[in-house]
Amino acid sequence: MALITFMSDFGSTDYYIAAVKARILSINPDLQIIDISHQISQFDITHGSYVLKSVFREFPEGTIHIVAVNTIDSNSEKCILVKMEGHYFICADNGLLNLISEKNPDIIIELEGFDAEPSVFPARDIMARSAAMLAGGTEPIDLGKKKEDFLRLLGRQLKATKKQISGNVIRVDHYGNLITNIEEEIFNILNKQRPFEIKFGREIYNEVHGSYSAVDPGECFVLFNSNGLLEIGINNGNASELMGLTYDSPVTINFPEDS
Repeated sequence: MALITFMSDFGSTDYYIAAVKARILSINPDLQIIDISHQISQFDITHGSYVLKSVFREFPEGTIHIVAVNTIDSNSEKCILVKMEGHYFICADNGLLNLISEKNPDIIIELEGFDAEPSVFPARDIMARSAAMLAGGTEPIDLGKKKEDFLRLLGRQLKATKKQISGNVIRVDHYGNLITNIEEEIFNILNKQRPFEIKFGREIYNEVHGSYSAVDPGECFVLFNSNGLLEIGINNGNASELMGLTYDSPVTINFPEDS
């Protein structure tokens, strides 16, 4: 039986999370539901896509992911079921899925409402029920009608030449660390053991550290994190607050010109 994950921007002070889970378990009490996060910033598609992209591949193929982020304007015509990279995603058609994978979807289903009136709580009334039915063996096509494409948004694009990699902060995490879209693989291709300068704010660094504890408390570290992305932080400190950098702040890596 398929595993169901649940991610939302609902927070933890209201009944919304419990209501979604209750609807799933009322249909099939044997289903297993794993929470990814319910602290996604309200309506923040970029935050939701970063978290989901970072973790969904860790789950086995066939997992069903309920993504209830920015669903406030959703109704039965805007909820979709997408199979992509062997995983199923149930979410609002708001552009989030295009930010987690460059792969083409295998199937897109526009989910149909289960009641005559449009739902004001689609995560419970449409997404939860669709996930439970899909996990129980219902075919995707039986949950709605095929759709040719979903809404596509463009995330911040990395720019790279032989002389420079230009990126941006795409996430400030819970610790105030600055996570960028600069990929380790691209850095290694262009680096070729040459000297380099990493510039962000007023800071310039010419070293990539191997761990968060490679520097003393209060000092800045620069490393490639577990997702292979350049991350900047302060050991036991908040880099975003102390450096005045936040989402979309530019970060560049400069290489000397070839002699």
